Amino acid sequence: MIRVAFTQHALGREDVGMSASQPEDQRYLLDNARVEAGERFTWLAELFDGVTRGHFDRLGVQAGSRCWEVGAGGSSIPEALATAVGPTGHVLATDINPAWLDAQAGYEVLRHDVVTDAPPEPGTFDLVHARLLLVHVPDRARALATMVAALRPGGWLLIEDADTELQPLACLDEVGPAQERANRLRRAVRELMTRRGADMRYGRTLPRALRAAGLDEVSASGFFPVGGTACDRLEAATVRMVRPELLAAGLADDAEIDAHLAAVDAGVLDLTLAPLISAWGRRPS
Repeated sequence: MIRVAFTQHALGREDVGMSASQPEDQRYLLDNARVEAGERFTWLAELFDGVTRGHFDRLGVQAGSRCWEVGAGGSSIPEALATAVGPTGHVLATDINPAWLDAQAGYEVLRHDVVTDAPPEPGTFDLVHARLLLVHVPDRARALATMVAALRPGGWLLIEDADTELQPLACLDEVGPAQERANRLRRAVRELMTRRGADMRYGRTLPRALRAAGLDEVSASGFFPVGGTACDRLEAATVRMVRPELLAAGLADDAEIDAHLAAVDAGVLDLTLAPLISAWGRRPS
């Protein structure tokens, strides 16, 4: 049976692990309640879903598996997991704001804050996964502990997060004014994220964090997309999303943003992203 459930004190996604009562400058910059979120989910899926599904295969997700997708955001990963586990398995997709999730697509939807809420169905999941979530969560250790507690003995935790400090540029080949402007705006977006508590170095710490959480057989890998339509469309959606904050903070002006978006639309920038670090570990049996 498919159901949609809500914790009594869940707030809607003003931020990951943050209250709607907090000041605007402390809330999640890339709020999935914004209209651009759906476009971002589409292009993030295009860029990273193949990598993530490859990890699922290697970690043994199969018919009958029980999986929890934490901070799911969009529907692509829960749907992929539901296909992999089939009718004999179970997929739970959670988010503070599950508006982009579809409880009719073969998985359960739960409104849940991984920092403040107890783990759902503790000790029962074969796989727990979160992607591009913990970099924004203030209490990352507590969130990890909640996810570990949800694993069955022998179950796998897979965390995927960016490390912007490893590669901070929007354009690796800074050959002219358009590329210089793109890198300047990327620095501005990073500054906004840092002000709101994001850890730009979090990706590199994942293996150590998983060991500290008590997991065994910890390993990691990285993925680094460069150029193409998906990078361009993700950049455009992101800049449109954070435009008001860039202007309010005095980090960019309208002319600069308009010129950058025009260059993105022209497809001449060879845009790239920070590396996605994927790390996994197993709960001792």
